[in-house]
Amino acid sequence: MNVLLIGSGGREHALAWKLAQSPLLNKLYAAPGNPGIAEEAELVELDPADHRAVIDFCRRQSIGLVVIGPEAPLVDGLADNLRTMGLLVFGPNRIPAQLEGSKGFTKALCDHAGIPTARWARASDRLAAEAALEDFGLPVVIKADGLAAGKGVIIAETAEQAALALDMMFDGGFGGAGESVVIEEYMEGEEVSFFALVDGETVRPFGSAQDHKRVGEGDTGPNTGGMGAYSPASIFTLKLERRVIKEIVAPTAQALAADGTPYSGILYAGLMLTAEGPKLVEYNARFGDPECPVLMMRLESDLLALMLATAKGELATARKPRLAKESALTVVMAAKGYPGTPEIGSGIAHLADAEATGAKVFHAGTAKSGTHLVAAGGRVLNVTALGATVAEAQAAAYRAVDAIHFPGGFCRRDIGWREVARKG
Repeated sequence: MNVLLIGSGGREHALAWKLAQSPLLNKLYAAPGNPGIAEEAELVELDPADHRAVIDFCRRQSIGLVVIGPEAPLVDGLADNLRTMGLLVFGPNRIPAQLEGSKGFTKALCDHAGIPTARWARASDRLAAEAALEDFGLPVVIKADGLAAGKGVIIAETAEQAALALDMMFDGGFGGAGESVVIEEYMEGEEVSFFALVDGETVRPFGSAQDHKRVGEGDTGPNTGGMGAYSPASIFTLKLERRVIKEIVAPTAQALAADGTPYSGILYAGLMLTAEGPKLVEYNARFGDPECPVLMMRLESDLLALMLATAKGELATARKPRLAKESALTVVMAAKGYPGTPEIGSGIAHLADAEATGAKVFHAGTAKSGTHLVAAGGRVLNVTALGATVAEAQAAAYRAVDAIHFPGGFCRRDIGWREVARKG
């Protein structure tokens, strides 16, 4: 089978690496890809926003499955148009993708389906947002309603910080994503990510992870798209998993199916484990980045077979995803200046030395300058390793990090710190 993978980040490199291992695969194409993905797939120049061009390519190359990695093409309706032309797609259509595309959409669905989440309000202008803030205490969470590449969330601890957050949102700091905002009560607890394959009303768990959103060690500084992750999260027990499926994920799938807009693909639930039980923080309509590398490192099942079963509506009778008991941990190496303006163009070397340690280096924001590899984005590499425990995986990942020459980059040195502290 020929497969087209849409995307160019660390998530897509991890997916390409795993898809390439499938005995079902004949040829893997990636658009636009990156230098790391080029080791697993043939890169093609396709603009995912040009749906006609994507469809024409799929017809010419007899593509049997299109895997849409990032959120923007999903929210833009690429999956809808591909399905209309009879193509199999892994990823939800435009309306169910609004679970990520609009935080207000998700909150309204939660209210309708009785799904536990934080108390909230939505405002489409500055005056309405200021009025809504009066109903919340401090700290308060202010979110850009639309897609903001994982950065559109601000936790304001003072009234002054809340005012600055609204300034940023409504003055275009997050582009069109901030044209309206969602204001939420601050939830106390530990955050965890849960992934599930969803096909209509069928839900199959796909593992847990914990991300590290803040740029600084000890979870300090501004939010980023993610500075590292590990899987599994031991705090997310089987009992909690079953509760989350019953109270959060399954009701979401059922509500969308009842509205005639069934979800198909991977559903990523960001959860807060509060004293009252798990509550939904947000949904993503695709694999997380950097969570995808740790999930793919642990996945023992055939990824392509799972994706095909989901796309065909056969998940209920397919083999369930099987993940290794080992832990996986990934460290993001980012360009200096991130999450502000990253310093791109810095040289990167010795990736082979890093992988000689047993780790896997996934490219997230790289490019070729002649024969040299250089940084081409904010988050540049996902350095990922396995271990019997998170502590062992952490040590292995940092051994690989230390083998890499990337003078224009930096990373957090404490990825997995909560889990390591928990386990002593």
